[in-house]
Amino acid sequence: MNTALKLSYLGTAYHGWQRQKNGLTVQQLVEEAIEKTCGIKTSVSGCGRTDAGVHAEGYVANFKGDCRIPMDRLPHALNARLPGDIVIHESHIVPEDFDARFSCLAKEYTYRVHNSPTRNPFLTDRAYFYPQRLDEKAMAEAAAHFVGVHDFSAVRSLGTPVRSPVREIYYLDVERRGDMIDIRVCANGFLYNMVRAISGTLVFVGCGKIPPGNIPKILLSKDREQGGPTAPACGLYLTALDYNMENININVKPIRR
Repeated sequence: MNTALKLSYLGTAYHGWQRQKNGLTVQQLVEEAIEKTCGIKTSVSGCGRTDAGVHAEGYVANFKGDCRIPMDRLPHALNARLPGDIVIHESHIVPEDFDARFSCLAKEYTYRVHNSPTRNPFLTDRAYFYPQRLDEKAMAEAAAHFVGVHDFSAVRSLGTPVRSPVREIYYLDVERRGDMIDIRVCANGFLYNMVRAISGTLVFVGCGKIPPGNIPKILLSKDREQGGPTAPACGLYLTALDYNMENININVKPIRR
């Protein structure tokens, strides 16, 4: 039996999603909760490898094994064994060939910048505090240059080797809501720290350190030193997922088309 879970979590206390030897992760706690609740030892496949301190508003994972708890009761049973910053919202039986990671067609991340002269204690570890006033119009102008198929070597960190640094960004929006600026990006895949590096570059555009028209030149350089800094993990959220909904009936926020 293949079971899909919809969950959300605050990543502040964790070393990301994927199980690690030297740090507590979301995957580890979810697997332990399944073992204690269902009596099965299994590996849980997640839709993406979020880094330490990164959050997920909507996340999908799946595991295989004979779980006898009804699907409508399983989230409550698992939540009783999970800390309050990890919550299972739904569980569904899905086709055997469904995999939360490899069946995902696209992901949307939102990077949140708290652009205010003074801190908000309720946003600590929830957004990137940046006190200098940012020009969101210039940021939006720069963001448009990232959309499309590009080599994104200039906005990634060295990490797990990949076959190609080429990805396609479907949309990249910048929206101000009072003192909050949301940088929303959707792509068919992301390189290590790609969203945070793009966000840091857009922040540098917003404060006048990089002209909006320089983005194509930065991308063509393939040089990480040409872009802005990698923004802190605390502002990054996984916010939407794209699946073939004929194969999964779990209620995920869809990608904007």
